[in-house]
Amino acid sequence: MKKRFAKSILFLAALLGLSYSGKAQIQQKQHITTRVLFIFDASFSMSDTWQQHVKIDYAKQILTELIDSIRNVPDLQLALRTLGADYALNPERNCQDTRLLVPFAANNALKIEYAIKSIEPRGTTPIAYTLGKCADDFTPCDHCHDVIILLTDGIEECGGDPCEVSKQLHAKGINLRPFIIGIGNEDFSGAYSCVGKFFDVKQEENFKNILKIVISQALNNTTAQVNLIDAGGKPTETDVAMTFYDQTTGRRIYNFMHTLNEYGNPDTIYLDPNITYHVVVHTIPEVEKENVTLTAGKHNVIGLDAPQGYLHFAMNGENNYKSLAVLIKKHGEDKTLNVQYVESTEKYITGKYDIEILTLPRIYESGIKVSQSATTTVTIVAAGQVTITKPYAGPASIYEDDGGKMVWVCNLDKNILSQIIALQPGNYHVVYRPQDVKQTAFTIDNSFKVESGLSTIVNLQ
Repeated sequence: MKKRFAKSILFLAALLGLSYSGKAQIQQKQHITTRVLFIFDASFSMSDTWQQHVKIDYAKQILTELIDSIRNVPDLQLALRTLGADYALNPERNCQDTRLLVPFAANNALKIEYAIKSIEPRGTTPIAYTLGKCADDFTPCDHCHDVIILLTDGIEECGGDPCEVSKQLHAKGINLRPFIIGIGNEDFSGAYSCVGKFFDVKQEENFKNILKIVISQALNNTTAQVNLIDAGGKPTETDVAMTFYDQTTGRRIYNFMHTLNEYGNPDTIYLDPNITYHVVVHTIPEVEKENVTLTAGKHNVIGLDAPQGYLHFAMNGENNYKSLAVLIKKHGEDKTLNVQYVESTEKYITGKYDIEILTLPRIYESGIKVSQSATTTVTIVAAGQVTITKPYAGPASIYEDDGGKMVWVCNLDKNILSQIIALQPGNYHVVYRPQDVKQTAFTIDNSFKVESGLSTIVNLQ
Protein backbone atom coordinates (compact mmCIF):
# COMPACT_ATOMS: atom_id res chain seq x y z
CA MET A 1 0.00 0.00 0.00
CA LYS A 2 1.27 3.47 -0.87
CA LYS A 3 2.62 5.33 2.14
CA ARG A 4 -0.04 7.58 3.63
CA PHE A 5 0.67 11.08 4.85
CA ALA A 6 0.09 11.84 8.53
CA LYS A 7 -3.57 12.77 8.82
CA SER A 8 -4.77 13.62 12.25
CA ILE A 9 -6.91 16.71 11.86
CA LEU A 10 -10.49 17.36 11.05
CA PHE A 11 -10.60 20.45 8.84
CA LEU A 12 -13.84 22.37 8.99
CA ALA A 13 -13.80 25.39 6.71
CA ALA A 14 -16.64 27.88 6.63
CA LEU A 15 -15.93 30.33 3.86
CA LEU A 16 -18.13 33.08 5.22
CA GLY A 17 -18.71 36.15 3.15
CA LEU A 18 -17.80 34.55 -0.17
CA SER A 19 -18.72 37.53 -2.27
CA TYR A 20 -17.62 39.66 -5.17
CA SER A 21 -15.49 42.47 -3.75
CA GLY A 22 -16.67 45.72 -5.11
CA LYS A 23 -20.30 44.59 -4.72
CA ALA A 24 -21.43 45.89 -1.38
CA GLN A 25 -23.84 43.40 0.11
CA ILE A 26 -26.14 46.16 1.32
CA GLN A 27 -29.66 44.95 1.79
CA GLN A 28 -32.65 47.03 2.69
CA LYS A 29 -36.13 45.50 2.64
CA GLN A 30 -34.74 42.43 0.85
CA HIS A 31 -34.43 38.81 1.92
CA ILE A 32 -30.96 37.35 2.19
CA THR A 33 -30.64 33.77 0.98
CA THR A 34 -28.01 31.80 2.88
CA ARG A 35 -26.31 29.15 0.72
CA VAL A 36 -24.30 26.50 2.58
CA LEU A 37 -22.06 24.13 0.63
CA PHE A 38 -20.88 21.10 2.63
CA ILE A 39 -17.65 19.50 1.37
CA PHE A 40 -17.27 16.03 2.84
CA ASP A 41 -13.88 14.31 2.97
CA ALA A 42 -14.20 10.64 1.98
CA SER A 43 -10.49 9.92 1.70
CA PHE A 44 -9.28 6.49 2.84
CA SER A 45 -7.95 7.71 6.19
CA MET A 46 -11.52 8.56 7.22
CA SER A 47 -11.94 4.80 7.76
CA ASP A 48 -9.59 5.04 10.77
CA THR A 49 -10.91 5.09 14.32
CA TRP A 50 -10.95 8.45 16.06
CA GLN A 51 -11.54 7.68 19.74
CA GLN A 52 -14.63 5.50 20.04
CA HIS A 53 -16.00 5.75 16.53
CA VAL A 54 -14.80 5.33 12.97
CA LYS A 55 -14.22 8.87 11.77
CA ILE A 56 -16.40 8.75 8.68
CA ASP A 57 -19.29 7.09 10.51
CA TYR A 58 -19.23 9.66 13.27
CA ALA A 59 -18.90 12.57 10.83
CA LYS A 60 -21.82 11.27 8.74
CA GLN A 61 -23.96 10.89 11.84
CA ILE A 62 -23.26 14.38 13.22
CA LEU A 63 -23.61 16.06 9.83
CA THR A 64 -26.90 14.30 9.12
CA GLU A 65 -28.28 15.37 12.50
CA LEU A 66 -27.16 18.94 11.85
CA ILE A 67 -28.77 19.10 8.40
CA ASP A 68 -31.98 17.65 9.78
CA SER A 69 -32.04 20.35 12.47
CA ILE A 70 -31.84 23.20 9.95
CA ARG A 71 -34.04 21.74 7.21
CA ASN A 72 -36.91 24.15 7.95
CA VAL A 73 -34.83 27.31 8.25
CA PRO A 74 -36.30 29.91 5.84
CA ASP A 75 -34.24 31.43 3.02
CA LEU A 76 -31.74 28.56 3.18
CA GLN A 77 -30.27 26.51 0.35
CA LEU A 78 -27.91 23.57 0.83
CA ALA A 79 -25.49 21.67 -1.41
CA LEU A 80 -23.10 18.72 -0.97
CA ARG A 81 -19.69 18.08 -2.55
CA THR A 82 -17.26 15.23 -1.80
CA LEU A 83 -13.52 14.81 -2.10
CA GLY A 84 -11.72 11.47 -2.23
CA ALA A 85 -14.97 9.53 -2.67
CA ASP A 86 -14.73 8.21 -6.22
CA TYR A 87 -11.21 6.84 -6.78
CA ALA A 88 -9.29 4.38 -4.60
CA LEU A 89 -5.68 5.04 -3.60
CA ASN A 90 -4.43 2.12 -5.70
CA PRO A 91 -2.98 2.01 -8.27
CA GLU A 92 -2.33 5.76 -7.83
CA ARG A 93 -3.78 8.87 -6.27
CA ASN A 94 -6.39 10.85 -8.17
CA CYS A 95 -5.77 14.46 -7.25
CA GLN A 96 -8.89 15.70 -9.02
CA ASP A 97 -11.21 13.48 -7.01
CA THR A 98 -14.02 15.87 -6.12
CA ARG A 99 -17.65 15.94 -7.23
CA LEU A 100 -20.79 17.97 -6.59
CA LEU A 101 -23.30 15.35 -5.40
CA VAL A 102 -26.25 17.64 -4.67
CA PRO A 103 -26.44 21.18 -6.15
CA PHE A 104 -28.03 24.11 -4.40
CA ALA A 105 -31.79 24.06 -4.03
CA ALA A 106 -34.41 24.89 -1.47
CA ASN A 107 -35.89 22.10 0.67
CA ASN A 108 -33.33 19.48 -0.38
CA ALA A 109 -32.18 18.43 3.11
CA LEU A 110 -33.57 14.88 2.72
CA LYS A 111 -31.78 14.48 -0.60
CA ILE A 112 -28.48 15.51 1.01
CA GLU A 113 -29.02 13.22 4.00
CA TYR A 114 -29.63 10.30 1.64
CA ALA A 115 -26.47 11.16 -0.35
CA ILE A 116 -24.40 11.29 2.84
CA LYS A 117 -25.39 7.73 3.71
CA SER A 118 -23.92 6.47 0.41
CA ILE A 119 -20.47 8.02 0.90
CA GLU A 120 -17.62 5.56 1.52
CA PRO A 121 -13.92 6.35 2.19
CA ARG A 122 -11.73 5.55 -0.81
CA GLY A 123 -9.15 8.06 -2.05
CA THR A 124 -6.79 10.92 -1.30
CA THR A 125 -7.24 14.50 -0.03
CA PRO A 126 -7.02 17.19 -2.77
CA ILE A 127 -8.08 20.09 -0.56
CA ALA A 128 -6.67 22.95 -2.66
CA TYR A 129 -8.14 21.58 -5.89
CA THR A 130 -11.51 21.05 -4.23
CA LEU A 131 -11.61 24.58 -2.81
CA GLY A 132 -10.86 25.93 -6.27
CA LYS A 133 -13.68 23.90 -7.85
CA CYS A 134 -16.28 24.76 -5.24
CA ALA A 135 -16.33 28.41 -6.29
CA ASP A 136 -18.20 27.28 -9.43
CA ASP A 137 -20.95 25.74 -7.30
CA PHE A 138 -22.27 29.19 -6.39
CA THR A 139 -24.23 30.83 -9.19
CA PRO A 140 -24.16 34.66 -9.28
CA CYS A 141 -26.44 36.16 -6.64
CA ASP A 142 -26.69 39.78 -5.47
CA HIS A 143 -28.63 38.95 -2.31
CA CYS A 144 -26.94 35.78 -1.04
CA HIS A 145 -24.79 35.00 1.96
CA ASP A 146 -22.52 32.13 0.87
CA VAL A 147 -20.88 29.64 3.21
CA ILE A 148 -18.64 26.63 2.62
CA ILE A 149 -18.11 24.02 5.32
CA LEU A 150 -15.37 21.51 4.62
CA LEU A 151 -15.04 18.42 6.80
CA THR A 152 -11.79 16.48 6.48
CA ASP A 153 -9.37 14.59 8.66
CA GLY A 154 -6.21 15.71 6.97
CA ILE A 155 -4.06 18.30 5.35
CA GLU A 156 -3.38 18.64 1.64
CA GLU A 157 -2.02 15.40 0.10
CA CYS A 158 -1.70 16.34 -3.56
CA GLY A 159 0.90 19.09 -3.49
CA GLY A 160 -1.72 21.81 -3.75
CA ASP A 161 -1.54 25.04 -1.78
CA PRO A 162 -4.82 26.10 -0.11
CA CYS A 163 -3.23 29.47 0.67
CA GLU A 164 -2.46 30.08 -2.99
CA VAL A 165 -5.97 28.99 -4.00
CA SER A 166 -7.32 31.50 -1.51
CA LYS A 167 -5.20 34.24 -3.11
CA GLN A 168 -6.31 33.29 -6.63
CA LEU A 169 -9.98 33.26 -5.69
CA HIS A 170 -9.56 36.56 -3.90
CA ALA A 171 -8.04 38.03 -7.07
CA LYS A 172 -11.28 37.05 -8.81
CA GLY A 173 -13.28 38.84 -6.13
CA ILE A 174 -14.07 35.80 -3.94
CA ASN A 175 -13.15 36.01 -0.28
CA LEU A 176 -12.34 32.89 1.75
CA ARG A 177 -12.41 32.66 5.53
CA PRO A 178 -12.30 29.06 6.78
CA PHE A 179 -12.64 27.64 10.27
CA ILE A 180 -10.04 24.94 10.88
CA ILE A 181 -10.60 22.32 13.57
CA GLY A 182 -7.67 20.06 14.41
CA ILE A 183 -8.05 16.66 16.05
CA GLY A 184 -5.06 15.10 17.79
CA ASN A 185 -1.99 16.23 19.66
CA GLU A 186 -0.29 18.00 16.74
CA ASP A 187 -0.91 21.66 16.03
CA PHE A 188 -1.74 22.12 12.36
CA SER A 189 -2.58 25.80 12.68
CA GLY A 190 0.51 26.81 10.70
CA ALA A 191 -0.70 24.93 7.63
CA TYR A 192 -3.87 26.98 7.41
CA SER A 193 -3.05 30.23 9.19
CA CYS A 194 -3.11 32.06 5.87
CA VAL A 195 -6.56 30.68 5.07
CA GLY A 196 -8.62 30.83 8.27
CA LYS A 197 -9.05 30.25 12.02
CA PHE A 198 -7.72 27.15 13.77
CA PHE A 199 -9.52 25.30 16.60
CA ASP A 200 -7.84 22.46 18.48
CA VAL A 201 -10.38 19.69 19.21
CA LYS A 202 -9.03 16.64 21.01
CA GLN A 203 -12.33 15.00 22.00
CA GLU A 204 -15.03 13.59 19.71
CA GLU A 205 -17.75 15.15 21.80
CA ASN A 206 -16.47 18.65 21.06
CA PHE A 207 -16.87 18.23 17.30
CA LYS A 208 -20.66 18.45 17.47
CA ASN A 209 -20.55 21.65 19.52
CA ILE A 210 -18.04 23.32 17.21
CA LEU A 211 -20.14 22.42 14.17
CA LYS A 212 -23.19 23.95 15.83
CA ILE A 213 -21.26 27.16 16.49
CA VAL A 214 -20.19 27.43 12.88
CA ILE A 215 -23.71 26.82 11.56
CA SER A 216 -25.12 29.31 14.05
CA GLN A 217 -22.74 31.98 12.78
CA ALA A 218 -23.46 31.06 9.16
CA LEU A 219 -27.25 31.26 9.51
CA ASN A 220 -27.32 34.34 11.72
CA ASN A 221 -25.97 36.97 9.34
CA THR A 222 -23.63 39.42 11.01
CA THR A 223 -24.47 43.00 10.16
CA ALA A 224 -22.79 46.32 10.83
CA GLN A 225 -23.15 50.00 10.26
CA VAL A 226 -20.28 52.46 10.00
CA ASN A 227 -20.99 55.71 11.82
CA LEU A 228 -18.96 58.59 10.40
CA ILE A 229 -19.20 61.07 13.24
CA ASP A 230 -19.42 64.81 12.55
CA ALA A 231 -18.19 67.63 14.79
CA GLY A 232 -21.49 67.54 16.70
CA GLY A 233 -21.13 63.87 17.56
CA LYS A 234 -23.76 62.70 15.07
CA PRO A 235 -23.32 60.05 12.31
CA THR A 236 -24.19 62.39 9.43
CA GLU A 237 -21.10 62.11 7.22
CA THR A 238 -21.46 59.91 4.14
CA ASP A 239 -20.75 59.44 0.40
CA VAL A 240 -17.16 58.32 0.86
CA ALA A 241 -15.53 54.99 0.02
CA MET A 242 -14.27 52.72 2.79
CA THR A 243 -12.10 49.62 2.70
CA PHE A 244 -12.08 46.69 5.13
CA TYR A 245 -8.70 44.93 5.36
CA ASP A 246 -7.81 41.76 7.23
CA GLN A 247 -5.87 43.14 10.21
CA THR A 248 -3.60 40.07 10.29
CA THR A 249 -2.74 39.59 6.61
CA GLY A 250 -3.38 43.07 5.24
CA ARG A 251 -5.54 41.58 2.51
CA ARG A 252 -8.41 43.71 1.21
CA ILE A 253 -11.74 42.05 2.01
CA TYR A 254 -14.47 44.58 1.12
CA ASN A 255 -14.89 47.91 -0.62
CA PHE A 256 -18.05 49.89 0.18
CA MET A 257 -19.36 53.34 -0.67
CA HIS A 258 -20.77 54.69 2.57
CA THR A 259 -24.49 55.40 2.29
CA LEU A 260 -27.23 56.87 4.43
CA ASN A 261 -30.50 54.98 3.98
CA GLU A 262 -33.94 56.47 3.38
CA TYR A 263 -34.24 57.18 7.12
CA GLY A 264 -30.99 59.17 7.20
CA ASN A 265 -29.13 56.44 9.11
CA PRO A 266 -25.90 54.65 8.08
CA ASP A 267 -26.89 51.76 5.84
CA THR A 268 -26.50 48.13 6.90
CA ILE A 269 -23.69 46.00 5.49
CA TYR A 270 -23.05 42.27 5.90
CA LEU A 271 -19.58 41.29 7.11
CA ASP A 272 -17.69 38.10 7.92
CA PRO A 273 -17.55 37.99 11.74
CA ASN A 274 -14.46 35.78 11.77
CA ILE A 275 -12.06 38.51 10.68
CA THR A 276 -10.40 41.23 12.72
CA TYR A 277 -10.61 44.29 10.49
CA HIS A 278 -8.54 47.34 9.76
CA VAL A 279 -11.07 49.88 8.47
CA VAL A 280 -9.89 52.77 6.29
CA VAL A 281 -12.34 55.52 5.31
CA HIS A 282 -11.05 57.35 2.24
CA THR A 283 -11.73 60.90 3.36
CA ILE A 284 -9.09 63.57 2.73
CA PRO A 285 -7.02 62.85 4.72
CA GLU A 286 -8.03 59.25 5.46
CA VAL A 287 -9.36 58.18 8.83
CA GLU A 288 -8.88 54.62 10.03
CA LYS A 289 -9.61 52.23 12.85
CA GLU A 290 -7.60 49.12 13.66
CA ASN A 291 -8.50 45.83 15.38
CA VAL A 292 -12.22 46.05 14.69
CA THR A 293 -13.94 42.86 15.88
CA LEU A 294 -17.57 41.87 15.36
CA THR A 295 -20.07 39.92 17.43
CA ALA A 296 -21.33 37.09 15.22
CA GLY A 297 -25.05 37.03 14.52
CA LYS A 298 -25.55 40.55 15.91
CA HIS A 299 -25.78 44.08 14.53
CA ASN A 300 -22.51 45.89 15.16
CA VAL A 301 -21.77 49.61 15.16
CA ILE A 302 -18.35 50.83 13.99
CA GLY A 303 -17.71 54.47 14.78
CA LEU A 304 -15.03 56.78 13.36
CA ASP A 305 -14.58 60.51 13.83
CA ALA A 306 -14.86 62.03 10.35
CA PRO A 307 -16.07 65.67 10.58
CA GLN A 308 -15.83 67.28 7.15
CA GLY A 309 -16.21 70.58 5.36
CA TYR A 310 -15.47 71.90 1.87
CA LEU A 311 -12.78 73.82 0.02
CA HIS A 312 -13.76 75.73 -3.11
CA PHE A 313 -11.40 77.58 -5.44
CA ALA A 314 -12.68 80.37 -7.66
CA MET A 315 -11.21 82.91 -10.09
CA ASN A 316 -12.38 86.52 -9.75
CA GLY A 317 -12.32 86.96 -13.52
CA GLU A 318 -11.54 85.08 -16.70
CA ASN A 319 -9.38 82.00 -16.17
CA ASN A 320 -6.48 82.36 -18.58
CA TYR A 321 -4.90 79.12 -17.42
CA LYS A 322 -5.75 75.97 -19.37
CA SER A 323 -6.07 73.93 -16.19
CA LEU A 324 -5.12 75.52 -12.90
CA ALA A 325 -4.30 73.06 -10.14
CA VAL A 326 -3.95 73.57 -6.39
CA LEU A 327 -1.83 71.37 -4.13
CA ILE A 328 -3.47 70.68 -0.75
CA LYS A 329 -1.36 69.81 2.29
CA LYS A 330 -2.17 69.36 5.94
CA HIS A 331 -1.05 72.44 7.85
CA GLY A 332 2.64 72.23 8.71
CA GLU A 333 3.23 69.02 6.73
CA ASP A 334 5.01 68.46 3.40
CA LYS A 335 2.94 65.57 2.02
CA THR A 336 0.47 66.51 -0.71
CA LEU A 337 -2.98 65.17 0.19
CA ASN A 338 -4.83 66.16 -2.95
CA VAL A 339 -4.58 68.01 -6.23
CA GLN A 340 -7.70 70.12 -6.70
CA TYR A 341 -8.59 72.32 -9.65
CA VAL A 342 -9.94 75.86 -9.76
CA GLU A 343 -13.75 76.09 -9.97
CA SER A 344 -14.11 72.78 -8.14
CA THR A 345 -15.24 71.86 -4.63
CA GLU A 346 -13.79 69.02 -2.54
CA LYS A 347 -14.58 67.69 0.92
CA TYR A 348 -11.89 67.54 3.63
CA ILE A 349 -11.60 66.53 7.27
CA THR A 350 -12.06 69.65 9.38
CA GLY A 351 -8.86 71.44 10.34
CA LYS A 352 -6.21 73.70 8.80
CA TYR A 353 -4.55 73.24 5.41
CA ASP A 354 -1.70 74.79 3.45
CA ILE A 355 -2.20 75.34 -0.26
CA GLU A 356 0.05 75.93 -3.26
CA ILE A 357 -1.75 77.35 -6.30
CA LEU A 358 0.16 76.49 -9.48
CA THR A 359 -0.15 79.92 -11.04
CA LEU A 360 2.84 81.75 -12.48
CA PRO A 361 4.29 82.70 -10.13
CA ARG A 362 3.08 80.29 -7.42
CA ILE A 363 0.64 81.50 -4.77
CA TYR A 364 1.05 80.08 -1.25
CA GLU A 365 -1.54 80.28 1.52
CA SER A 366 -1.09 78.83 5.01
CA GLY A 367 -3.62 77.80 7.64
CA ILE A 368 -6.75 77.75 5.47
CA LYS A 369 -9.51 76.59 7.84
CA VAL A 370 -12.11 73.96 6.94
CA SER A 371 -15.15 73.84 9.25
CA GLN A 372 -17.93 71.29 9.71
CA SER A 373 -20.38 71.29 6.77
CA ALA A 374 -19.20 74.77 5.70
CA THR A 375 -17.58 75.81 2.43
CA THR A 376 -14.36 77.80 2.56
CA THR A 377 -13.83 79.67 -0.71
CA VAL A 378 -10.37 80.77 -1.83
CA THR A 379 -10.56 83.45 -4.53
CA ILE A 380 -7.67 83.81 -6.96
CA VAL A 381 -6.93 87.07 -8.74
CA ALA A 382 -7.35 86.60 -12.48
CA ALA A 383 -4.12 86.50 -14.44
CA GLY A 384 -3.15 88.69 -17.35
CA GLN A 385 -1.99 87.39 -20.72
CA VAL A 386 1.53 88.21 -21.88
CA THR A 387 2.72 87.70 -25.47
CA ILE A 388 6.51 87.58 -25.66
CA THR A 389 8.08 87.82 -29.10
CA LYS A 390 11.75 87.13 -29.83
CA PRO A 391 13.50 88.14 -33.07
CA TYR A 392 15.66 85.00 -33.00
CA ALA A 393 15.72 81.67 -31.21
CA GLY A 394 17.50 81.76 -27.91
CA PRO A 395 17.24 81.21 -24.16
CA ALA A 396 14.89 83.45 -22.20
CA SER A 397 13.57 83.47 -18.62
CA ILE A 398 10.89 85.41 -16.78
CA TYR A 399 11.48 86.81 -13.29
CA GLU A 400 9.19 88.58 -10.87
CA ASP A 401 10.53 91.90 -9.60
CA ASP A 402 9.93 91.57 -5.86
CA GLY A 403 11.08 94.96 -4.57
CA GLY A 404 14.26 94.74 -6.57
CA LYS A 405 14.82 91.03 -5.93
CA MET A 406 14.66 88.82 -9.02
CA VAL A 407 12.48 85.76 -8.34
CA TRP A 408 12.48 83.13 -11.07
CA VAL A 409 9.06 82.34 -12.56
CA CYS A 410 9.66 80.18 -15.63
CA ASN A 411 11.85 79.55 -18.66
CA LEU A 412 10.65 80.07 -22.23
CA ASP A 413 11.14 77.57 -25.03
CA LYS A 414 14.29 78.80 -26.73
CA ASN A 415 13.15 77.59 -30.18
CA ILE A 416 9.72 79.28 -30.18
CA LEU A 417 9.74 82.91 -31.29
CA SER A 418 6.36 83.92 -29.89
CA GLN A 419 4.76 82.56 -26.70
CA ILE A 420 1.62 83.46 -24.76
CA ILE A 421 1.85 83.04 -20.99
CA ALA A 422 -0.64 83.66 -18.19
CA LEU A 423 0.99 85.59 -15.34
CA GLN A 424 -0.38 86.93 -12.08
CA PRO A 425 -0.52 90.72 -11.75
CA GLY A 426 2.85 92.26 -10.89
CA ASN A 427 6.14 93.61 -12.19
CA TYR A 428 8.40 91.35 -14.23
CA HIS A 429 11.60 91.09 -16.21
CA VAL A 430 12.35 88.89 -19.19
CA VAL A 431 16.03 88.16 -19.75
CA TYR A 432 16.98 87.01 -23.27
CA ARG A 433 19.97 86.41 -25.56
CA PRO A 434 19.90 85.27 -29.20
CA GLN A 435 21.15 81.71 -29.56
CA ASP A 436 23.85 82.43 -32.13
CA VAL A 437 25.33 85.39 -30.28
CA LYS A 438 28.25 84.25 -28.16
CA GLN A 439 28.74 87.46 -26.17
CA THR A 440 27.02 88.12 -22.83
CA ALA A 441 26.89 91.85 -23.62
CA PHE A 442 24.10 91.20 -26.14
CA THR A 443 21.73 90.11 -23.30
CA ILE A 444 18.36 91.90 -23.44
CA ASP A 445 16.65 92.72 -20.11
CA ASN A 446 13.11 93.93 -20.67
CA SER A 447 10.81 94.91 -17.82
CA PHE A 448 7.02 94.84 -18.09
CA LYS A 449 3.90 95.03 -15.94
CA VAL A 450 0.99 92.57 -15.88
CA GLU A 451 -2.50 93.64 -14.88
CA SER A 452 -5.40 91.33 -14.01
CA GLY A 453 -7.52 90.41 -17.03
CA LEU A 454 -5.49 92.50 -19.49
CA SER A 455 -3.16 91.56 -22.34
CA THR A 456 0.45 92.71 -22.56
CA ILE A 457 2.83 92.47 -25.53
CA VAL A 458 6.59 92.30 -24.97
CA ASN A 459 8.85 92.59 -28.04
CA LEU A 460 12.48 91.61 -27.43
CA GLN A 461 14.31 93.70 -30.05
